Amino acid sequence: DAWCYNASSAHVETNMRSMITFYNDEVDRFDKAHPGLDKAGREAKVDGFINADPGKISWTRALKQDLVKGKRYSYDDNALIQSLYRPFTKQWLYFNRRFNEMVYQMPRIFPDSAAENRVICVSGIGARSGFSALIVNALPNLHTLDTGQCFPLYLYDEGERVEEPVESRMDSLFGESHQPVARSRTRRYALTDEGSAHFETAYPGEAISKEDVFYYIYGLLHSPDYRAKYADNLSKELPRIPCVPGAEKFWAFCEAGRQLADLHLNYETVEPYPLSLTVHGNVPLTDDDYRVVKMRYGKTGKEKDLTTIHYNDRITISEIPLEAYEYIVNGKPALDWVVERQC
Repeated sequence: DAWCYNASSAHVETNMRSMITFYNDEVDRFDKAHPGLDKAGREAKVDGFINADPGKISWTRALKQDLVKGKRYSYDDNALIQSLYRPFTKQWLYFNRRFNEMVYQMPRIFPDSAAENRVICVSGIGARSGFSALIVNALPNLHTLDTGQCFPLYLYDEGERVEEPVESRMDSLFGESHQPVARSRTRRYALTDEGSAHFETAYPGEAISKEDVFYYIYGLLHSPDYRAKYADNLSKELPRIPCVPGAEKFWAFCEAGRQLADLHLNYETVEPYPLSLTVHGNVPLTDDDYRVVKMRYGKTGKEKDLTTIHYNDRITISEIPLEAYEYIVNGKPALDWVVERQC
């Protein structure tokens, strides 16, 4: 993360150009020091030879293997994308299979910076902070939610897919399609035809799209009744998705999911809640005055005053409703994530 992530895109580029250059220099140095060795010989020498200075490079098992094979790399401008590093905190990421260890299926969900998608992230099995669900439209970090797993609205394919059985669990609903796709990249709904048919059967006569099911799931995962009823299951396995009784309830959850998605994705552009803003000092605010070193909550005596945030030495925000802290994601109120990460 120290190399591939930063709030500044320019810093990510500088860091990665430096590391890639150093890596290529190590390949050259290794080749000159050990000419003519076979693969086994090169593998035996690599750990004791390479410079492991963490200020110059972050070696991974895969990157060491690339050095053994003599592979060289160059900086890729198209690999610089925005990522949701933590809830409601975006950072720039150098997203590249060679310099990110274990990207898994993410290139099929966000293949490049231009790819549009919406993804429901859920906490990983055994998450320490309890169950959470959060929709994102930028590539999420593994720990955006505690070792989270992702279920996208779309998948981007480059080859044919095989058939898989369908159950009602999320990892089965969002699986492979029976439809073959072209070798060129195509976008399709991640929800399988069988998964879609599961809901069509439950609500006969209703015109239910795959997108409707996606938002129904997001609404359901936020239901207090659902979370309470299945709390034990949610701590040990991926969520199972029931069909609520009656089409009217299905559509209510679908609409709730759409409204929640709009708030959780567009949190930076929604109409601001009317708070009280106090500016300290008699000089008008400039751009520099909005810089954050560390936000702090207010205090009433020795007690924390959650209705007030000292944004910095010049700006204080007050009259924050305590209800805002009832929205918990990944173990903390959403506002706590902003206060913690925006510094």
